Amino acid sequence: MTDAEAFVTRHTVQGRAPLVPELVLWLATEITPIWQATEDWLAEHNMAPPFWAFAWPGGQAAARYLLDYPHLVAGKRVLDFAAGGGIAGLAAARAGAASVEANEIDALAAAAIGLNAAANGVAVRTVLGDIVGSTGRWDLILAGDVCYEAPMARRILPWLRGLAETAEVWLADPGRAYVPTLGLETMAVYEVPTTLELEDRTRRQTVLYRLRP
Repeated sequence: MTDAEAFVTRHTVQGRAPLVPELVLWLATEITPIWQATEDWLAEHNMAPPFWAFAWPGGQAAARYLLDYPHLVAGKRVLDFAAGGGIAGLAAARAGAASVEANEIDALAAAAIGLNAAANGVAVRTVLGDIVGSTGRWDLILAGDVCYEAPMARRILPWLRGLAETAEVWLADPGRAYVPTLGLETMAVYEVPTTLELEDRTRRQTVLYRLRP
């Protein structure tokens, strides 16, 4: 077990997201200890905050849709972009995707994705690093909760729209501030249970969109 994997298993427990109980995930049960622990790790290893330790609404919505409509992903090459713990990619693999890549820039997230894939008995290849701007090699790109900061949204949305010229791009968003207002086709709407430790309410309406070029 790597140092990153040991960190994940030491600071999280196996649980299930409310909207996607079919999948087992390594999740934080209390926000403060994992955040403090990761700040210590950050000082040593230059890691990001532990977004990977929580099943955010966008990822849950995309995963739910994939498990409910597996024919939409069966046999396809899938990218779970900014995957966090990889819940959407796990669901794609469970639903019969030909291949699944889960991309993250955080080594702890990459470790969590690998552990989550093993826990669910599915094959998900972790791609560590910044892939924004790369040429598409996927049939379906999943992007959940990626519009929470203006700089990130400005950088990734043109790339995602470019990918949408030759592939399906699904954007799952729970009302973040920087989600685009144009070029979106609503596919499904979910009420996702959440926690006041992470959000400003106990449920968030989360919309799964198809992003148009």
